[in-house]
Amino acid sequence: MKVLIAESNPDLGRLWQRHMDRQGMTTRLETGQSGAISALQTQSFDVIVLNLVLSEGSAIAIADFASYRHPESQIVFVTNTSFFSDGSIFSLNANTRALVQTDTPPEDLTAMVEHYGRIA
Repeated sequence: MKVLIAESNPDLGRLWQRHMDRQGMTTRLETGQSGAISALQTQSFDVIVLNLVLSEGSAIAIADFASYRHPESQIVFVTNTSFFSDGSIFSLNANTRALVQTDTPPEDLTAMVEHYGRIA
């Protein structure tokens, strides 16, 4: 299973990455929109873990590009805000499967990625 992680905080991204790698997933960590889009231009991913609040670029732009280029990719959004807590994120992108808080335990996030990756 291939997973793209787009997370501005490299320490948090590496924490998630290590948990997923230990479960046998192949992961790629990018810290902003340009890196994530570059990754999506050259390869496909079963799941994209995408922080809604990136310090560089737009998470929604990444999700839109992924939906167009790789419609089979499943997206798990993470956030530390209450924005989109009403569930409206699901109407913005057809590939969205979950919205969780950034402080979700890494093992729980990994289990969600594993679950949605089987759907892809």
